[in-house]
Amino acid sequence: MKQLQRILSVETRPYSFHDITEQVAAVVRESAMTTGLCVVFVRHTSASLVIQENADPAVLRDLERWARDMAPESRRWEHDDEGPDDMPSHARSAMTHTSESIPIMQGKLALGTWQGLYVWEHRRTPHRRSIVVHVFGE
Repeated sequence: MKQLQRILSVETRPYSFHDITEQVAAVVRESAMTTGLCVVFVRHTSASLVIQENADPAVLRDLERWARDMAPESRRWEHDDEGPDDMPSHARSAMTHTSESIPIMQGKLALGTWQGLYVWEHRRTPHRRSIVVHVFGE
């Protein structure tokens, strides 16, 4: 079995989704593996990863509104060291994923036709997010 790891850096905008599908696919191509698994991990507690529809941007807007309803800044949170968006961003991250595993088939990510991989920024300010991509297989 072969393995390859790369770290991606993603510049985010406030409360937004950033499609990293192509960057992760490039790592898979670099690995030259035809069968295996690609594990993607975000190294932060106030952002997350999601596999979601990549055709209709209304889906992503609806998800962002849903997350704000589920973990509003207006709630009285005990943890607020970095401001009113601090704890809601942790709660939103806890409701989603910090890692995703995607099979590799025929040298490509085995995503569905309408699926993309996104970094979901939960903070109200831009950030630079570190993403670990680990590919293993044959």
